[in-house]
Amino acid sequence: MATSSDVAKLAGVSQSTVSYVMSGTRSISPATRARVEAAMEQLDYHPNAGARALAGRRTNVIGLVARLPGNTDVAALLPFIDTISSYSRERDYDVVLVTEDEGPAGLERLAGRAIVDAIVLMDIRRDDPRVATARRLQIPVVLIGVPDDPHELDCVDFDVRLAGRLAVEELVSTGHRRILLIGETPEVRAENFGFIAQFTSSAHEAAQQGGVRWQLYEPDAEGWAGFSGFDSLIDSMRDDRVGIVARTPQALDITMQMLTSRGVVPGVDVSLVGLCTDDAAAGFRFPVTNVSPEPREVSRLAMETLFERLDDSDAAREVRLIRPRLTRRTTTVLHRS
Repeated sequence: MATSSDVAKLAGVSQSTVSYVMSGTRSISPATRARVEAAMEQLDYHPNAGARALAGRRTNVIGLVARLPGNTDVAALLPFIDTISSYSRERDYDVVLVTEDEGPAGLERLAGRAIVDAIVLMDIRRDDPRVATARRLQIPVVLIGVPDDPHELDCVDFDVRLAGRLAVEELVSTGHRRILLIGETPEVRAENFGFIAQFTSSAHEAAQQGGVRWQLYEPDAEGWAGFSGFDSLIDSMRDDRVGIVARTPQALDITMQMLTSRGVVPGVDVSLVGLCTDDAAAGFRFPVTNVSPEPREVSRLAMETLFERLDDSDAAREVRLIRPRLTRRTTTVLHRS
């Protein structure tokens, strides 16, 4: 017996488009509608009348799926939640936050029980097992983050590779001779997030292009314990025009405290650039030169994409990237040649 997935494949459209053709609740182009109806006829597909009635029912609820493991930076997550909630309220929608890591089954439960009209999916890994499910759900799904294979998906993120390049170019342009990137702990690396590898490789490439030495320091555990080997690097920083790049606010905080405890002053003896929001950067003891990942702009674009999909399921699926922004603050040393 043919399924709606078979119809979608034959017609060359998404499964959600087939659902919208059946329910009549979305604006579908005549050409697309004709292809779907022809495929239904060819496959002798007859949807259940009850299922068609349910497909046309709106809940006016958006599902936001975001994991909250023990090492999550909740402060970094708040701009996403706040912006998504505010945007939804403006469109007369509510948001249900799902924090349990239920994998593909969790998405199927949300969609299958008609709990939500659409889903925003965060914490995307390179080979995320939820991606295949997101492709075949009959409701719109927008990813904040980009998997290795983003085809037939709506993905929104900031340009991670550009962020890595901006951080290093700031240090190269201000006369630094060596760049030290504070990497990730083994636990975080094991999560297989694509943005970590993209940021690191882009920063490395920018250092090579700038003709400066490059070093990656990877803490071996969470928190202060992971920086036990950092002391040996600090002594060489005063006279070596070192610029440090930290990818998280936590790494920035620990790095700054370790430097100052040894009498090395950020912005005087060493430069420090962080990937963090402007609010976080300005809140440190020494306001940090930062590349902002623009979480509110990313979230707003994700919601614009989601409601475009709700209004017009035929819109092209694509990866949309927000440009990150560098702001120089007091932790940049201007070296003279």
